[in-house]
Amino acid sequence: MEPSSFCSSMFSLVLLISGFMYAGVVNSIGINYGQIANNLPSPDAVVPLAKSIGITRIKLYDADPKVLKAFANSGVEFTVCVGNEYLAKIQDPGKAQEWVKSNVQAFMPATKITCIFVGNEVLTFNDTTMTGNLFPAMQSIHTALVTLGLDKQVAVTTAHSLSILETSFPPSAGAFRRDLKNCISPILDFHAKTGSPFLINAYPYFAYKSNPKQVPLDYVLFQPNAGSLDPATNLHYDNMLFAQIDAVYAALASLGYKKLPVHISETGWPSKGDEDEAGATPENAKKYNGNLIKLICQKKGTPLRPSSDLNIYVFALFNENMKPGPSSERNFGLLKPDGTPAYSLGFALNSSSSGNGNSNSSSGSGQGGINPITIGSSPPGSSSNGYLSISSAPATERYHLIGSIPMMWLVLLLVKVL
Repeated sequence: MEPSSFCSSMFSLVLLISGFMYAGVVNSIGINYGQIANNLPSPDAVVPLAKSIGITRIKLYDADPKVLKAFANSGVEFTVCVGNEYLAKIQDPGKAQEWVKSNVQAFMPATKITCIFVGNEVLTFNDTTMTGNLFPAMQSIHTALVTLGLDKQVAVTTAHSLSILETSFPPSAGAFRRDLKNCISPILDFHAKTGSPFLINAYPYFAYKSNPKQVPLDYVLFQPNAGSLDPATNLHYDNMLFAQIDAVYAALASLGYKKLPVHISETGWPSKGDEDEAGATPENAKKYNGNLIKLICQKKGTPLRPSSDLNIYVFALFNENMKPGPSSERNFGLLKPDGTPAYSLGFALNSSSSGNGNSNSSSGSGQGGINPITIGSSPPGSSSNGYLSISSAPATERYHLIGSIPMMWLVLLLVKVL
């Protein structure tokens, strides 16, 4: 079935499961599989869960051999990571080749590894040594792939926080931080030459959490709202995520890279938080992820790039009980460690959400009820910087997950229409 006809028919298909409606299959959705926990199911137990709910793309924060072996011959596409702590060492061509042989080539072709991201949000740590190591490390990994004949199968990139933007409101004014331009330019040139995507971690949740009185909740949850008009482009934005993405497109265009593909390597909403963490509830998590999925299934790009596919990795597969920081950091999972849903994800046929969004470190004046806001980088211990050292502690129990999941739960969220 063609994707367009499938998405059209999905809204006429109603499956009543646990009191909620589920439907259809979604294009270009991936999942982040983090493991900062001591109570997660083993990778072998996750494989049948992944198959039962249709996961087709997984992003890891390392290159865990147990996970990569477990998913051999599954058809799932993997993005693996060279951790920030390895950047200095990986600059050495010999070390880079050794890493690729051990962490990528050794598992191919049985496990489908299609991308390596070198470092996570490196440019926003304000660590000059780490920043200086990033681009050479990316080059070394790519050279190793070329040497091993894997460069046509495996892309090389890095993941950024939205705080690399100096201006993002209105979206057309999107611009990179001036102090980072010398670091970003060679990376963008690398992307253009190798055809690899530009990865950005975008969290409207943190914008709302930092200023719930100024940021309309409906605007960040893809709910009906007045939205905001970009005066330079006359484009209307009724959700923050799309405005954030378009601000990145504008920043890239300002440096001459209009054609670089942008992938959202992390986005999500926590189902639980501390008393001072506004909006961290199961209902809001359901609205954010559910409405996001509906938009993607409708094949809606952003206002600036309406025909561009939304390549999005939802954060995250499981709640992770050992993550540092506030309670929300341990509750971004779609699943609890026992394999049951952290919250129910459903759709109502008559709900209306389409969209476009606001900004991260913004300036200017908003229209249509959306005021400009200033949003800093993800707080310490957030999903983006909490993965510098993945826990290697084994799961305390193995779970038989298939029997514990309502059939079709999350099918919408995780399947890619072929």
